[in-house]
Amino acid sequence: MIQKNVLVLFGGASPEHEISVTSATNVINALGRHNVIPVYITREGKWLLYDGKLDNVQNIDWEKFGTPAVLSPDRVNRGLMRVVGNKVKMIPVDVVFPVLHGPNGEDGTIQGLCELADIPYVGCGVVASSVAMDKALTKLIAKALGIQQADYMIIHDEEFKGRKIKPFLKKVETKLGFPCFVKPSVGGSSIGISKVTNVDELSQAIETALELCTKVVIEKAVIGREVEVGILGTGINAKASVVGEIIADGEFYDFDAKYTKSGSQTIVPADIPERTVKKIQSYALDLFRAINGSGLSRVDFFVTDKGDILFNEINTVPGFTAISMYSMMWQASGIDREELIESLLGGI
Repeated sequence: MIQKNVLVLFGGASPEHEISVTSATNVINALGRHNVIPVYITREGKWLLYDGKLDNVQNIDWEKFGTPAVLSPDRVNRGLMRVVGNKVKMIPVDVVFPVLHGPNGEDGTIQGLCELADIPYVGCGVVASSVAMDKALTKLIAKALGIQQADYMIIHDEEFKGRKIKPFLKKVETKLGFPCFVKPSVGGSSIGISKVTNVDELSQAIETALELCTKVVIEKAVIGREVEVGILGTGINAKASVVGEIIADGEFYDFDAKYTKSGSQTIVPADIPERTVKKIQSYALDLFRAINGSGLSRVDFFVTDKGDILFNEINTVPGFTAISMYSMMWQASGIDREELIESLLGGI
C-alpha cells in the first residue's frame, strides 16, 4: 500500500460545524497508515493547520496552536500553503478528504476548489454535491426516476416576504394537510426542520427555515419507518450496503434526537423484508448514478405500513461520528471503518 499525504478538511462555516469535527476525529483515527495533514476551518472560515499530536482533535486549541494555511488553486505549484509571518511553505498534498457537512463544504464549493487545484479528493464532484445538497432539486430527480416521495411544496424567501402569505398557507393546509414538515432546502443534520400542526406554526416554521436558506421545502408528514442505505464506489461499480433503521427519541429524527438524546436507536440491518431491501438499494443506486455521484453517499427513505418506499434525501458527505449510520451499515456489510476509509482513498 502506498502511503499518501491526506489533507483532511473539517469544521467549516456551517451550522453543522461541531458534527464535522466529531466526524473528522474518527476519519483521522482511521487514516493511521497515511500522513495526515489536518486543517481545521473555523466558524468564520479561517483555515488553520496543526502539526502536533492528533490524539484528540476535538480538544485542540486550534486558534492557539494552529497556523494559517490555504489550499493553493495553482495547478502547477500544487499543495497546501502554510503561512508563518511573511514566509510561505508549500506542503505536498496527494488527496483531499473533505469531512465538511452542510454549506461551504458539502455543497460543491470545496470540491470546486480541489478541481481548480487539480488535486484528487474523496467523494462526489461539484455537480453531484451541489444538486444533492438541495432537497428541492433531488425531489425533481426522484420524480423523473419514478421514485415515490411525500407530497411537497416549495416557497422562496422573496415569495414569502413579497406576497400575501395567507393564501399560500391555506394552499398548504388544503394540499398537504397537518401535520407537515418544514425544511430549509439546503442543509443537513435536521437543523432548521420543524414539525407543524396548524397554520400559525407553519408561518413561524417557514421564517425559521428561511434564516438558513432562501428556499424552503414543505412536506406532507409520512407515517412510516425511517431507513437509510450507504453507497460506496462510482458509476456501474457503485454498491449499496445493508439497510439500517432509525427509531427516533422524539417526534422525529431532529438534531437533538440524533446527537443529544440517548433514547434514539439504530437497527442494523433493519428488520424488513428482503424484497423491500432490494428495492431500497436499487432506488438508492439509481439516485446516486442520476446525480453522477462518486465515492460515497447515504440515501434516506421511509417505508410505510403498506410497504411503500418513499425517498427522503441523499447526503454526499455522511457523518462519521460514533453513532453515524453510514459506517455502521458498511460494518454490517463486512467492511470496517479502516477498510472503508481505505476504499474511499483507493477509488481515486
